[in-house]
Amino acid sequence: MGKAGKALKQVLEDYGISQFGLAVAMDVERNNVYRWVNEKRDPTAETVVEIVRALKSLNPDAAKAFTDAYLGDET
Repeated sequence: MGKAGKALKQVLEDYGISQFGLAVAMDVERNNVYRWVNEKRDPTAETVVEIVRALKSLNPDAAKAFTDAYLGDET
């Protein structure tokens, strides 16, 4: 599976954001977040944008960390 799940898992752990909290911020089911974090399913490009928006609303530093971890030197 992809890099997004690994990046998301690390950011949620580092910033103390629960999967449920992210799910609520995104208005999605928690099992979707679980699948991304555990690399059972990759989020779509549109979903990655939604993840960044939700993380910004919860903790802007977490959103930046996710973007940096996911995109690396591409930003």
